[in-house]
Amino acid sequence: MAGMAKQAQLAAQGTPLTPNFTYKDYGVFFTAGALCCTITHGAMTPIDVIKTRIQIDPGLKGYSLLSGGRKIVAAEGSRALLTGFGPTAVGYLVQGGAKFAGYEFWKKTFVQAVGSHEEAVKYRTAIYLGASSVAEFFADILLTPLEATRIRLVSERGYAKGLVSGFTKLAAEGGFSTLYAGFLPILCKQIPYAIGQFTVNEFCHEAIYRRLSEDTRNNLSGGSKFGIALGSGVTAGFAAAILSHPADTLLSQINKGHGPKGSMIFRLTTLAREAGFVGLFAGLGPRMIMTAGLVSGQFILYGMIKDAMGGAPGVEIHKEDSVAPPSRGGH
Repeated sequence: MAGMAKQAQLAAQGTPLTPNFTYKDYGVFFTAGALCCTITHGAMTPIDVIKTRIQIDPGLKGYSLLSGGRKIVAAEGSRALLTGFGPTAVGYLVQGGAKFAGYEFWKKTFVQAVGSHEEAVKYRTAIYLGASSVAEFFADILLTPLEATRIRLVSERGYAKGLVSGFTKLAAEGGFSTLYAGFLPILCKQIPYAIGQFTVNEFCHEAIYRRLSEDTRNNLSGGSKFGIALGSGVTAGFAAAILSHPADTLLSQINKGHGPKGSMIFRLTTLAREAGFVGLFAGLGPRMIMTAGLVSGQFILYGMIKDAMGGAPGVEIHKEDSVAPPSRGGH
């Protein structure tokens, strides 16, 4: 009730607690998020193919990104590195739009729920964690069937010719249960990923801008802003990869059909126990490289596309020593 009263007071003063986003604004957020994710994930398809094969192919166990890629190309040709491009591009088109627009929506919602800017800054970590987790949950409902198709195409050469045939065949073989067999491990993978992506990016920007004088912040060159966005994105990408990698390994195993029969929890715990710590982090090096490129690229592209479309700035709740920096791409 106190929060509602505070919001009413702010509204009466003509200073709303959060921006009044319109359907058009959310459309811009969705479009920018969709494009930035499908472009970056599509471009990373070869690395993702190698990473997935290292995780599930005994013949590639212990290989590096470079040596694994060479072996795949030598045995199957260069086109093998583009396996699963269709479901990757489409899957992350819908997932990326829902994730970025959802993050903007839920961050605004949680800021309003705490009732004041001061309280929002105080509880900003919880807001970042909550907004990224809830946004990712709904985005993964869209992603899961397409991710299952991608992994099956990558792990079983010749399974199908592409997205439509692969999706149709997978659905015909097992129906809804097969398409969503990986939903729980995807949540276990993608929610930590989103937490690392958004929360670490937020705090990296905050840490950098708090160390700059007001005059410096207000007169940053385009190159400096790009460097800050790139460095923050790379750091957030490393965090996202480390947090989500064990579940990423298990997801590949589940979609390959590995593990005992039984509930998903039982299958996951059994596979995790069999893999051990080292096995769960197989392929982490290539995935860190891939994820650093993905996350930094996504934030940079998101900001560029959103600005080009005239998108509204997001909600800013960083802890400041002086003046708040202007809103950036992922916010």
